[in-house]
Amino acid sequence: MTTHAKLDTEAGTASPDEISRYLSSHPEFFDAHPDLVAELRLSHSSGKAVSLIERQIQVLRSQNNDLKTKLLHLIDVARDNDRLNQRMHQLTLDLLKAGSTGELIDTLEQHLRNEFGADAIAVHLVGGDEITARETLAKPLHIDESVRSLFRAAFETNKPQCGRLDREQLEFLFDAQANNILSAVVVPLGTQAEYGLFAIGNREADRFSAGMDTLFLNHLGELLAGFLQRRASV
Repeated sequence: MTTHAKLDTEAGTASPDEISRYLSSHPEFFDAHPDLVAELRLSHSSGKAVSLIERQIQVLRSQNNDLKTKLLHLIDVARDNDRLNQRMHQLTLDLLKAGSTGELIDTLEQHLRNEFGADAIAVHLVGGDEITARETLAKPLHIDESVRSLFRAAFETNKPQCGRLDREQLEFLFDAQANNILSAVVVPLGTQAEYGLFAIGNREADRFSAGMDTLFLNHLGELLAGFLQRRASV
């Protein structure tokens, strides 16, 4: 009687966390007490009691399904990245073939519309001329404080500004197409947008968001800035 009372008292002093830590530190415990494995019963979502081994199998199956889902997601991401890299590679090759700034802009527009599903594209170039503006979608850009205030995030960080733009920003970038654009990205070309701004617009409000990955956009902005710098030095 005394022994049982002592055991009950000792068991009562052990908290669930302490028991959990003990079993985690001594996974061989049930090897030494196989009778407990047969006696343990755990609740199931259906309300039916199941044995510890059955519950372990259920947990392992659930974990396996979770891992399978994550693996399939990673495979999809890898495939998307591979397709994006292929498209970016072809875009780079075609831009290298451009003989003028006008051809450069036209090539960019064709790829973004056909290969990347862009609904609207805007290119504003510092020092752009009227001939290029008439022949392509590129527009001359004079950077002043009003332009900097419109796209402060792009100017201050030298990184793409993504998400939902306000009416003034959309009209500045896309003119007549502004009413159809619900989300956009603005990419500075060069440090402090020294060569201009480049924007992509989309009719879907959640297509571009502030937290999206901008690695591709950064590479595209650097690529265009490099081409424009090379042409400016010729």
